[in-house]
Parts: sequence; C-alpha cells; structure tokens
Amino acid sequence: MFRSRYYGVGGYREVLTVSLPLVISMASNTLMQFTDRMFLASYSVDAIAAAMPAGMAAFLGIAFFMGTGGYANVFVAQYVGAGRPQRVGAALWQGIWFSLLASALLALLALPAESLFSLAGHPEAVRKLEVTYFQILALGAGFSVLGSVMSCFYTGRGQTRVVMLANVAGAALNVPLDYALINGTWGMPELGIAGAGIATIVSAAFICLFIALLIFRQANEVDFGVRSAWKPERELFGRLMRYGLPGGTQFCMDILAITFFIFMVGRLGRAELAATNIVFNISMLAFMPMIGVHVAVSTLVGQAIGRGRPEDGARATTSAVHISLLYMSLFGLVFLFLPEALLDLFRPADASDAEFAAIVEAGIVLLRFVTLYNCFDAIGIIYSGAIRGAGDTMFVMKAIAVVALLAMFLPVTILSTIYQGNLYQLWACATLYISALSLAFALRYRQGAWRSMSVIESEPARLA
Repeated sequence: MFRSRYYGVGGYREVLTVSLPLVISMASNTLMQFTDRMFLASYSVDAIAAAMPAGMAAFLGIAFFMGTGGYANVFVAQYVGAGRPQRVGAALWQGIWFSLLASALLALLALPAESLFSLAGHPEAVRKLEVTYFQILALGAGFSVLGSVMSCFYTGRGQTRVVMLANVAGAALNVPLDYALINGTWGMPELGIAGAGIATIVSAAFICLFIALLIFRQANEVDFGVRSAWKPERELFGRLMRYGLPGGTQFCMDILAITFFIFMVGRLGRAELAATNIVFNISMLAFMPMIGVHVAVSTLVGQAIGRGRPEDGARATTSAVHISLLYMSLFGLVFLFLPEALLDLFRPADASDAEFAAIVEAGIVLLRFVTLYNCFDAIGIIYSGAIRGAGDTMFVMKAIAVVALLAMFLPVTILSTIYQGNLYQLWACATLYISALSLAFALRYRQGAWRSMSVIESEPARLA
C-alpha cells in the first residue's frame, strides 16, 4: 500500500520531486524576509514595528499582479499535459506583457504613501519609516512580478530545479547585502530600513536576470517558441485575464485581510504590534515553503487535466495533503516547545528588558494561535492549489471575499472600535478566518466540479 502511494502516479515521490525545489525556493525567499526582519529588529524597535505593515502594504499591490500573471503556470501545465509544447512560449509571453504593465502601475503606488500611512494612526517615528520602506518596495515591485511570471515556464512543466537555483542565488546575494546596507558595514552606508528595501529590490532584479538568461536560449526556442511567440495574442491574453484576474484578486484579498489585521493591531500599541510582527515572521518559516507545494499541486493537477486524466491530479492532491500535515505538525511542535528561543532572535537593541519581556509573553501565546491555524492552513493551501490548477478561480475569489468579510473585517472592526478588544481577541479572529477559508476550499474540492474544467482551447489557436 505504501509502496503504491509512494511510487505510483500522483504519489509522494512525484509530488516531492516537483515540490521540493519549490519548497527550497520559497524557503530561500522566507530566509530573505526572516533575516531582513531580524536585522531590522536588532537595529531598532521602530524599524521592526514599521517593517511588517509597510512590507505587507507593498506586497498587497504585488499580490494582485503576481497572482494574475502567475496564472500562466496553469496554462503552461495544461498545454504540456495536452502534448502541445508549441503553445508554451505564447502563454509565457502573455504573462510577460502583463507583468511589464504591472511594473509601471506598481511604481505609481509610491506617490500616495504619505497619505496612506497617515491613516493608520501609528506613532510618528514608525510612520516615517513605513513610508520610506513602502516607497522603495513599490518602485521595484515589478521585478517580483516579472520573476514570478517567468518562473512559470519551468514550474508549469514540472522542471522546478531552475527556479530553486535562481531563488537560492538571490537569497545568497540578499542576506549579506541586507546586513551591510541596514547596519552600514563592509564599506556600505548605514541606511536602516531603506537599506533593507534596496537589498530586496536588487535581489529580485538578479533573480529575473538569472531566469531570463536560461529561458531565452535557442534550445527552448526550438521546443517551445520562447522567442518567436513574443507577439500579444488577444484571445490567449483574454483567457489569461479571465482565469488569472480572479486568482490575483483572491491573492490580493488574502494579503489585504492580513494587512488590515496588522494595521488594527498597531492601534493597540508598539509592543503589541512588535509581538505580532515577530510572530508572523516566525510563522512564515512554516507557511511560505508550503506555497511551493501549492504551486506543485496546481502544476500536477493542470497537467492531469491537460491529458484528460483528472484522477491523476486527485491522487497527487491527496499525497500533498499527507505531506503538508506532517510538515506543519513538526513546526507546530517547535512553536509550542521552543517559543522563547525563536522570539529571542528578534530582540531589538533599543528595547528595555521590561519591554522585551512583554513582547515575549505575548509572543508565546500568539505562537499557540499559529500552531492551531497552521493545521487548517496545511489542508486549505493544497486544496486551493488543486482547484486553481483546473481553472476554478472564480470560486476561490468568491470564497475569500465572503470569509474575509465575515471572519476578519467585520469582527476585527467591531472589536477594535466598539468593544476595545485586546490582542488575543483579534488573533482569535485571524485564526477563525484562516480555518474557515481552508474548510471552504476543502469542501469545494470534494464536490469535484474541478474535474471537468480546463483553461486551454480545445483546438490549436491561430496566431493573431
């Protein structure tokens, strides 16, 4: 039984082969963010308090465009599954054209930064740092979108090692550059939170260049038309938008819900905001690598749909759920039994013993919330990847809109403005939101509508 589950089509081995490089890729990205926040926490309390709200606000814009353009992954997967590799280059280029437009629009977000963060009600010293960090990230956000889209050429075909190498190389560049620019070491200027933003942008640009040099080779032109298929195709681009925009909206709304939550926590005080930011960064160690498994499941389901065998995708999904639950359970044990050691990594240099003790006390409780909702997240992230891989993006968007409104926006707003809720009550809302969303994805998957869906044309399209 185990041997069949491991070696068979859609078994553990296939899921791990596709997902492990992506898990390592996401782990390297998480490492960049983790060290970024850790260096900022050591730099000052205000810097770590500003980093999470500003970073999340910047990623809010990126998430919409990344989720939309990144849906090219499913198109590539289904074309490959259908035995039509000659359409892969065209699908990739529609995503590239979209990402170039996104780059210009994201840069414009830097303009209203002052007004945006003045609404948050955070302390003035924190607000100024938030504005600086947000503006730098917005100006260079296009590199993140472009890198995500170009990665689809490899992830959609299940060739994920290239993406892993690119992201590991980016992390290897980012971590020392981050440290040097924040603290002013090795001949670099001391830029504090601005240095963290610059290091992030430089690393994202490096990853784009790394992937582009590998994609646009002659061998890939012969097999996939990556050079000759550069022209926009109205019909194909329209289908990418039809399926990608709900996916991008879903991704954006998810980030919006978490960003809103962090901003509301920030109204409670500096220590509460710092504790929340630190715990979220610790929880990212568990969550972000799971995005790699999510993408792998979308790829495997997409390929199965393309070749007309949805049962292969169902088997891969079940295997991924087993792997994810084991992974999240191991992290849960670490969060429960070693919370002080994790929290101590973020001890700010300018925090008094009493202030940091309050942060640690709150952080220990918050990590228990993380342990609880990670169990649900492990299920939800896989099932959402499965139905997205088939093309069921409209449900994903509608589900997150309803759940975010009922489990996050309304209760958090009421608790914060009417009942003066405390930190733990707000975190209970966040736990409810993540758990309810995961259950919604699981129920939709079980209904099975995804098995009869497809995003690619049934006949070879004519070039426009």
